[in-house]
Amino acid sequence: MFRSRAKDEKAQAADKAPVTDSTQTRHPEAPKGRPTPKRSEAQTQRRSVANTPTTRKEAAKRQREDRRAALEKQRQALAGGDERYLPARDKGPVRKFARDFIDSRFNVAEFFLPMAVVILVLSMVRVGALQNIALLLWLVVIVLIVLDSFVTGFRLKKRLAERFPDDNRRGAVAYALMRSLQMRRLRLPKPQVKRGERP
Repeated sequence: MFRSRAKDEKAQAADKAPVTDSTQTRHPEAPKGRPTPKRSEAQTQRRSVANTPTTRKEAAKRQREDRRAALEKQRQALAGGDERYLPARDKGPVRKFARDFIDSRFNVAEFFLPMAVVILVLSMVRVGALQNIALLLWLVVIVLIVLDSFVTGFRLKKRLAERFPDDNRRGAVAYALMRSLQMRRLRLPKPQVKRGERP
């Protein structure tokens, strides 16, 4: 009498629903209504259920582990030159050629750090003549690096245009020049060619 109409409708719908007895046993030869999954499908389903993290904390932990594993693969690729796991800036045949071009020759820029240490030591000595020599050496080193970088960039650009006319060469020369500023043993990915070899 005082019930709302919505509750009455729900009660009537529940009365009209077919009654199924959950305790009723199914005949063993009766079809189950769906095809039996293949073994591989069942295994992947079980794995996905088992691998799904249950809490946010567990998901974050798994994400950290995945990131750590990817970084380890990337580090090994940088040490060994494995193209599959290299960072995006180092991937591709154009970048590999640019690396090999730089690694196959002597670059003035790679000796900048040792020369800078020598020049700094000379400039700290309280002898006026040595300080003047240090200042002159700074100028000579900077001019040599600029000239060598200009010549290297020009040659590399020409070789890239000959070798990879259809590929995207954008940024490859700058990438190579930045590599030439590093000492050979500190370069990553590690050099794959010896000095004097043709890339």
